[in-house]
Amino acid sequence: MADFEIPKLTEFQLIPHTKDGVMAHSQPYVAKPEFQESLGFPGELVDNWEEKAVEKLGDLVKGSRALQVFLDACVKCGACTDKCHYYLGTSDPLNMPVARQDLLRKVYRRYFTFAGKYFPKLVGAVDMSKDVLDQWYSYYHQCSQCRRCSVFCPYGIDTAEISMAAREIMDEVGQGQKYCNEIIGKVFKIGNNLGLPEPALVDTLEGLEEDVLEDDGVAVKFPVDVEGADVLVVTPSADFFAEPHIDGLIGYAKVFHAAGINWTLSSYASEAANFGMFIGSHANMQKVSLRIREAAQQLGVKRIVFGECGHAWRVAYSFLNTLAGPFDFLDPNYPVPQHIIEVTHDLIQRGAITLDKSANDEHRVTYHDSCNVARASRMGNIPGGQFVLPREVIKASVNHYYDMAPETVRESTFCCGGGGGLLTDDLMELRVKGAQPRMNALQHVVDEYDVNYLAAICAICKSQFAKVMPYYDFPMDMIGSVHGLVSNAIQLGVKE
Repeated sequence: MADFEIPKLTEFQLIPHTKDGVMAHSQPYVAKPEFQESLGFPGELVDNWEEKAVEKLGDLVKGSRALQVFLDACVKCGACTDKCHYYLGTSDPLNMPVARQDLLRKVYRRYFTFAGKYFPKLVGAVDMSKDVLDQWYSYYHQCSQCRRCSVFCPYGIDTAEISMAAREIMDEVGQGQKYCNEIIGKVFKIGNNLGLPEPALVDTLEGLEEDVLEDDGVAVKFPVDVEGADVLVVTPSADFFAEPHIDGLIGYAKVFHAAGINWTLSSYASEAANFGMFIGSHANMQKVSLRIREAAQQLGVKRIVFGECGHAWRVAYSFLNTLAGPFDFLDPNYPVPQHIIEVTHDLIQRGAITLDKSANDEHRVTYHDSCNVARASRMGNIPGGQFVLPREVIKASVNHYYDMAPETVRESTFCCGGGGGLLTDDLMELRVKGAQPRMNALQHVVDEYDVNYLAAICAICKSQFAKVMPYYDFPMDMIGSVHGLVSNAIQLGVKE
């Protein structure tokens, strides 16, 4: 049983009355010195941290015209107040995007605006202090950087950028978050978020080959470090061992097998996720991204394809060429990078693979638009392809598909509640409460269409839903991969 109140599911999404400070206690574990130092940050709070924090804020504002505009432009119109899933689920007014932004904006005004320097009380400006730092650490880890509020902001203020800036400042003065920083360190040391070494990775994939051969009677390969392969697949490491992620990886392998595409994974860069984005650190984002470039060069591949991971695709689509390019050694006939959905969709359209929808007739499917895919990327060569292509792949794989309410999907999609580096058990209350809007929308299609399968293309969404669904009386195995459906439906030909 939860030791906190679980929000109720209602016929319509209710906007709660505010409850001051109800989530002030929510904080993730602070990173140990070794996790900080491996990322180039101080191991603990530095002596003159107040000055260092203000200095870093100044550097960020000077280096990003966008951040300065976001800090200057807000007119408190209220358009964003009820758009955050964490506010809707927790009732804490500091989880209104405008209020969370202001925790940083107040300090910015104090040190970088005329009015704040000379008339701070008139403009709500405050000095940098330990109380302010504590509020930052709590509430900037109650933002999943999903950017839903930005869709509704008339000025386009991006709360995610402000949250990233606050987290980077905290890291720079020695107060980082354990979950994110430990994971980034594992990537640098071993190559993936899980700390899964090459022998364990190879053994796991050999086990998958045996499972597929036993289940389907076809020898589908899961190759690692194959030089000269056409395609390098970079996927979230959860795909290697966890349900339902692993069903997606099996789906990728079957797609490549059926289409006759020569592919490989890399033990050096066996991780698509890039938690450097969550902590706002360009240097760490780049270091993770460069591993992918190095792996592609070492293996001599022609294409890079990303698996089902939301923020990995955001970093890949929006930043990979800037962080690790140019990729002029790859085949110019393909975009860098590609998403596995794009690959599968193209093969379906060309008739290069065959799918039997009836293989999924036990499933009545709806689709969760993962926020980093929906609001920070595209797929294919059409506007809104990130919404169209996944749905078309699903509909080619199943006979029973139903969308959730329009105001809860596509660009207005609700976050799963565990994104932005918050997928840690020390934030379980926040995760459960933040999931309430998505669970509410899911309940409606369950009631109306008997939906029993929630498809997603993000590893964090899959992990989050598997953990929080039971709190809302949904079975945890209701969440599944899009390529899990493809895996069931694809026809592999003659069995051995």
